[in-house]
Amino acid sequence: MAKDENRRPLASRDSGWARAIARRLSAAAVTPNQISMASMVMAAFAGVAFWQAGTAGAGIRVVLLLTAALFCQFRLLCNLFDGMVAIEGGKQAPDGPFWNEFPDRVADILILVGAGYGVGIPALGWAAAGFAVLTAYTRELGRACGLPADFSGPMAKQHRMAVITMAALLSLLEPLWRGHNEVLVIALWIIATGAALTALMRAINVVRGLRAR
Repeated sequence: MAKDENRRPLASRDSGWARAIARRLSAAAVTPNQISMASMVMAAFAGVAFWQAGTAGAGIRVVLLLTAALFCQFRLLCNLFDGMVAIEGGKQAPDGPFWNEFPDRVADILILVGAGYGVGIPALGWAAAGFAVLTAYTRELGRACGLPADFSGPMAKQHRMAVITMAALLSLLEPLWRGHNEVLVIALWIIATGAALTALMRAINVVRGLRAR
């Protein structure tokens, strides 16, 4: 896992409930890498739920959208606890840095592409996923150049998951105006545009940081 200065700043990391769960996981036979791997499983459930919700009937669609929202949050919880178990729990592994990053990229793709296929615009889902991966690549490029990790937004991971989760919940209200998938389409456009802007801003920060040396 990454050093403290290269960890994403999260207020939830200092909450009592998070520390209590992290202590239980640290005491159990659970490794940080296993938690990271589990995040991909959670994302797969969310992605499939988004995909199937696009053509499901009213009742099943409600269940699928709630499932998608729930598993997006489970994905974030995995992202929270893998680092806490590794650092605070003292279970760091030599291959931890790989499992800290790789599952996140897979999870973004599974969720956003699943949502894209669900709304019938696969290209939009792939665009959102591509720009999401680019934000992480730009951050890691900066680190490779010797700069501090840049977790700035406006569409960092926690923002992407907040937007897509909120969109899933708001989509439950679409029958009120006889809509279908419009909320998720708007959310994917917001994520794609915001992630592209985030990657650009991080790239500018990398260039500025290197020139300031």
